[in-house]
Amino acid sequence: MRRIDVVYALIYDDHQEKILMVKNIRHNSFDFTLPGGGVEIGETLEQAVIRETKEETGFHIEVDGIVSINEAFVKAKGHHAVFFTFLGRIIGGEMKISCPDEIADIVWMDLPTADQWLKNVPNGVKSTAPYLFEGIR
Repeated sequence: MRRIDVVYALIYDDHQEKILMVKNIRHNSFDFTLPGGGVEIGETLEQAVIRETKEETGFHIEVDGIVSINEAFVKAKGHHAVFFTFLGRIIGGEMKISCPDEIADIVWMDLPTADQWLKNVPNGVKSTAPYLFEGIR
């Protein structure tokens, strides 16, 4: 199995109590996830989640720790996927779909509805662990 790293941004609006979700287009089926995607070669996890969020939502974010780390064996694709979910905060940009072939919609979803889609956030929206990039060795 080939190892792949996937990053997600959990962006929570305290005032509205909603989470930013994207509706993905995958093989003619639609599902909601947090904004995110695959980490490219030479990219840190933090750089990847910032880039993926911008590409999928139009928002510039900064991250504040990791909410969860999950993994799965995706037998159909021969992948061992490790999912890193970061707590994100919007610092600029505006909501827009830049990749209409990948993203069908961007929505602020209430917590009970979002909970049915969130497999990678077992500890809620506030609990984080630090993320540190230790540089090149």
